[in-house]
Amino acid sequence: MFRGSMVAMVTPMQAQDGIRDAVDDQALRRLVDYHVDNGTDAIVAVGTTGESATLDYQEHENVIRIVVEAAAGRIPVIGGTGANSTWEAIELTRSAQESGCDGALLVVPYYNKPTQQGLYDHFKAVADAVPIPQILYNVPGRTGCDMLPQTVARLADIDNIVGLKEAQGTVERAREVVELCGDRLDVFSGDDFNALGIMRAGGKGVISVSANIAPRQMHELCEAALSGDDERAEQINDKLSDLHQAMFSESNPIPVKWAVEHLGLAGAGMRLPMTRLTADNQQRVLRAMEQAGLL
Repeated sequence: MFRGSMVAMVTPMQAQDGIRDAVDDQALRRLVDYHVDNGTDAIVAVGTTGESATLDYQEHENVIRIVVEAAAGRIPVIGGTGANSTWEAIELTRSAQESGCDGALLVVPYYNKPTQQGLYDHFKAVADAVPIPQILYNVPGRTGCDMLPQTVARLADIDNIVGLKEAQGTVERAREVVELCGDRLDVFSGDDFNALGIMRAGGKGVISVSANIAPRQMHELCEAALSGDDERAEQINDKLSDLHQAMFSESNPIPVKWAVEHLGLAGAGMRLPMTRLTADNQQRVLRAMEQAGLL
């Protein structure tokens, strides 16, 4: 259903006091056009990179609505609707469906560290309540909870659970999920640095931070990898490898928001506790952007 380079899009904000910088609706619309024009295969709105943790409920809904309106059917939109409360995840997912999203991305509940049975029950409850296609998101480095492949395989039997964004960090984990789930569920890399490896292991693409500033390159990487053009995919990946690392020189989305600003795509606004990229890492990001041919 979804495949290729799916950008985990930043939420542009107007720089104010850093505590509640206002969402920049016009810049948000321009970013959607930028991704359509540059070949991005789908947009994920209000994920981690979109600063979901610091948007209130109304802002969360509004950003998704604007992205859907701006996309106007030209590109699929996946709304980030995960929460560590099952009822809240249901409400956010229902709202995303009502806004016209093509799918929803639901992160493993964070901080409260549910059991594997709790994870199964949580995602099943959301899927039963809202029929929109849903992609699960496993990122134990942020959530403190690792959803194991066996749990994903159980969830793959639910019709509207269609994918997994796997950010456990290894190609081996993604390969295990692919082997267990087969064609019942698509696997996407949640880490740009191993996206090519995961696609070679049977994954269908990447939900990408780097695509915020290198959308054409990430689309071409996925296109080459998924068509079996290994040489071309390797060439593109090598050129982007430093960029992938630089995007995590500090906590996401700090580096990518600075890079988006540097390219003139959106302003510098970002809400605390996220802070501006340090001078040393600004130079690292610049070097990586030059290596990638973005400057």
